[in-house]
Amino acid sequence: MSILLGEALERESLKAAEPRLLNSVADALTRPVRWVHSSEVLDIAPLLSGGELLLSGGQALALETGERQTEYVRELAARGIAALALETGPALPEVPAGMLQAAEAAGLPVIELRHVVPFVAVMQEINSLLVSESVEQLQRGDQTSHAMAAELAHGGGLDQLLAVLAERTGASARLVSPSGLTLGSAAGSAAGSAPPVDGGRLMTVDVPVRGVLAARLELHVPDGGDSGLAQVAGERSVDILGLALLQRMPPGLRELAGIELMRAINSGSQSWQLQQLGPASGFPTNGQVAALVIRSTGAGHLRSALDALLRVHVPHSASYADNAELIALASVGDGAATRTALMDALRALEMPAGSAVALGPVGKGIDEAPWSLAQARRTLDLGLVGGGVVDAEAFAVERLAEEHLDPATRDGFVQRQLGAVVEHDQLRRSELLRTLTVWLDTGCNTAQAARELHLERQSMHHRLQRIFELCGGDPRGTGRLAALHLATRLARLSAP
Repeated sequence: MSILLGEALERESLKAAEPRLLNSVADALTRPVRWVHSSEVLDIAPLLSGGELLLSGGQALALETGERQTEYVRELAARGIAALALETGPALPEVPAGMLQAAEAAGLPVIELRHVVPFVAVMQEINSLLVSESVEQLQRGDQTSHAMAAELAHGGGLDQLLAVLAERTGASARLVSPSGLTLGSAAGSAAGSAPPVDGGRLMTVDVPVRGVLAARLELHVPDGGDSGLAQVAGERSVDILGLALLQRMPPGLRELAGIELMRAINSGSQSWQLQQLGPASGFPTNGQVAALVIRSTGAGHLRSALDALLRVHVPHSASYADNAELIALASVGDGAATRTALMDALRALEMPAGSAVALGPVGKGIDEAPWSLAQARRTLDLGLVGGGVVDAEAFAVERLAEEHLDPATRDGFVQRQLGAVVEHDQLRRSELLRTLTVWLDTGCNTAQAARELHLERQSMHHRLQRIFELCGGDPRGTGRLAALHLATRLARLSAP
């Protein structure tokens, strides 16, 4: 149900465009393409399911800012598409360097189409081929699930069921609990006694029991294996594996309640539901909690590492993976101290390049868990940080302003307070606004600000003197200090 990207580029309808890979992404041409789609809509990412080759004429992109262009490729990479193919021409003479850098950092191949070709013809040729392959793979997937059902009927355990799946797909199979424990495994026909960890492609399929995630099926397809067949067979085997889990290894009630709690928090359920699920999953109703969000192309694979980290640093926790986003709730006990230790641990967590993490503020009870999660998500949505671990508490002003002040009001306030400083930076290519921002953020600590800006102390004093001249004097000890600090924070929301 897929072809390799390199094969797709060699199809006659697409080859006529003289496609060229523009960035360096590992194994780009061996990525499986599950479907070909074309769109000029920049907000297309939520409508994609992953594995698509996306074709675009580039007209809409050419009119956007550099920030929106890079955001566009990051969104597509987060959805797991196979590649982005952009048509260059009068509207878009070349693919912007910023887009290519962002795409390479996120692991998204970008293809330049150097000649105009009818996208309809491209989609018709390649998608017709994919549909024909999918029919055969669906049949083989059904045959695999029937064989697994027969094995279960004869008393086979999880290892035996996974052995059937591995034998018929050639992929190594492993069933993992939400907490990361291996429930069963089997090596593929091209592997040894255990599932391989290097090379090939790892695919995952959720296995629910009674509507609650009970395990995750991991299929490791070796290089040259049929990943499409493995995906179909894995999806067809979900019910059989769920039944085997229910009969032989029912998940613990606390674990199931924790998963259901995270789903409720994620959907913003009413407080009475949270008060029921919280204690059942180990969270005291009135205990302090903090939510966190990880956005990463490897979010699903980070879950085990995150759960292990949380077990060490907080009294109790629960996590939930959804597409390219991983969310978790931590019981923080005394609040500030535990939360600070958790922030330090998250900063040390190894994650793929471009991953972004936000730790939400402390909620005074399980009822405020959705609020803490929403604040963490909103912090990442502001787009003020490109990646890494951020503390949502540090962006409370920006969130409040973005939600309650319209852009014209924000820009007007910044202009009145800092207009002369902004104009100086534009005319002289100086960094007075950044200097003032750092100085204010450090509590007007000149020495600390100089260290953060890598400036000599004398240079820092000269900059501050010029800033004070432009702003009407030294603001310390006056009511203008708060206004200037607010203006520097609002300026971040309007930065190009």
